[in-house]
Amino acid sequence: MTLRLSLAALCATAFALLTGPALARCSKNLVELGPTLQGRGVQMASLDGARMAADTASRAIITFLGHASFEIDTPQGVRAITDYNGLNGFGRKPDIVTMNNAHSTHYTDTPEEGITYVLRGWPTEAGDTEARHDVELKDLKVANLPTNARDWGGGSARINGNSIFTFTIGDLCIAHLGHLHHRLTKDHLDELGRIDVLMVPIDGAYTVGLPVMVEVVRQIQPRIVLPMHYWGRGQVARFEELMRDQDAVFIWPDRRTIEVAHDTLPEKLTVYVVGGNGGD
Repeated sequence: MTLRLSLAALCATAFALLTGPALARCSKNLVELGPTLQGRGVQMASLDGARMAADTASRAIITFLGHASFEIDTPQGVRAITDYNGLNGFGRKPDIVTMNNAHSTHYTDTPEEGITYVLRGWPTEAGDTEARHDVELKDLKVANLPTNARDWGGGSARINGNSIFTFTIGDLCIAHLGHLHHRLTKDHLDELGRIDVLMVPIDGAYTVGLPVMVEVVRQIQPRIVLPMHYWGRGQVARFEELMRDQDAVFIWPDRRTIEVAHDTLPEKLTVYVVGGNGGD
């Protein structure tokens, strides 16, 4: 069953006036949890044809595809896939694909034809020092924030070798950390602005140790976390243990698809384990 999470936009207009367009994409929100999960305000929604209720433009259907890939569907029918590797889609062809890191399971050199935007998160042209993207298709805006990554061959850093991609639908802001290998700086956080939904790798080894990743979650302060890039319930249990001091609520949906809306986000930090016991 699809879970529908509604979020209440409390001060988007005032936030925009005070902070300007760069940080006005997202505002702090409170959430109302619904009847399906008693006391948590989770509501059921139909996913037939990826149709969503038209009561707000600031919503998305998010489906976990495995490993570090999510499909994001917008009210106007735009489809994006994160960490697209050519194998992790299904159904209709995506309109936008992002590849955060040039790691074998996170990208492809041969994306299927007809994708409007193929966005790589590392420099690909001679002379480039970083990748920069800022595209818009109907109701979806996609941008990236370069971060560093380890060089698996020699152990040194690949400067700007990874990207955090952001997906903005109306007032709803989603971020995918990709293959993040370090804490974030104040400049990173300022550029990210308000993030409502955060896709977080919890492998604890290939990216960063879980204590550091938990610290990154604290830095960003999302309302919803979607774990990814893990193998087995043990890594989720460790993540849950380390998230206790953030008073996070863990929910295990019975499907890999949830619907998130800006007009009701959870008041408490909520982790939806859409990958179940394993992230593949």
